[in-house]
Amino acid sequence: MSPIEPFGARLRRAMDERGPLCVGIDPHASLLLEWGLNDDVAGLERFSRTVVEAVADRVAALKPQSAFFERFGSRGIAVLERTVEEARAAGALVIMDAKRGDIGSTMAAYAESFLREDAPLFSDALTVSPYLGYGSLKPAVDLARENGTGLFVLALTSNPEGAEVQHAVRPGGRTVGATVLAHLAEENAGQTPLGSFGAVVGATLGDLSSYDLRMGGPLLAPGIGAQGATPADLPRVFGAAVRNVLPNVSRSVLRHGPDVGALRDVSERFVEEVRAAVAAG
Repeated sequence: MSPIEPFGARLRRAMDERGPLCVGIDPHASLLLEWGLNDDVAGLERFSRTVVEAVADRVAALKPQSAFFERFGSRGIAVLERTVEEARAAGALVIMDAKRGDIGSTMAAYAESFLREDAPLFSDALTVSPYLGYGSLKPAVDLARENGTGLFVLALTSNPEGAEVQHAVRPGGRTVGATVLAHLAEENAGQTPLGSFGAVVGATLGDLSSYDLRMGGPLLAPGIGAQGATPADLPRVFGAAVRNVLPNVSRSVLRHGPDVGALRDVSERFVEEVRAAVAAG
């Protein structure tokens, strides 16, 4: 199979045309209950298909959280496969939130599961962890380049526990998080209009002016909505890199289900709020 257009170029176009928003597909047991669904495979499928029906034709990206499908075993994975396929068919880019991280042939196998064009779970991008050393991601980086897919590397995450690792200072004075960003800048060098190797950077982190977020790739930004950040916070947090920010919203959209119209309305409001914030920044 021939390589598809690089992920970064496809994401830039989707963000410009549809608006910079990623909607998470996070079928928590509590959300299934809120929707009046059972916490079983049938409920999982109804939930996922409803989200895809509501927003996959109008937002830049959807981000299924693999863990909530994996907990149902092989039948849950089958639902995830259909969700990815249907979302991509509707025009959304799919970012698989699996946060894989390992070494050597194991990392290569994880990458092949999600980034190889003929894989059942083939996605446009994958979240990965660099905390076995950034170089451990090389099999995923190489396969992404080969297949026109992308990575989002955990750099400065919104969970409070992350700071003890990500803000730790290495010999030479650079933090671990800044080192990850510097590696990504190297991966994206010369790539236009947007590189395919992004970072996960929390929108709840406040002033990040001590970090150079202009690393040539997209910044996947969780924390909007239920975690407390708002679209208006984006210019303050991301500064000159705000145009490359892809905010992720999950619960603040999903809690409006199972009504398809309500899911569409709230996602469209978030798109307009983010567009306005980026323009103001």
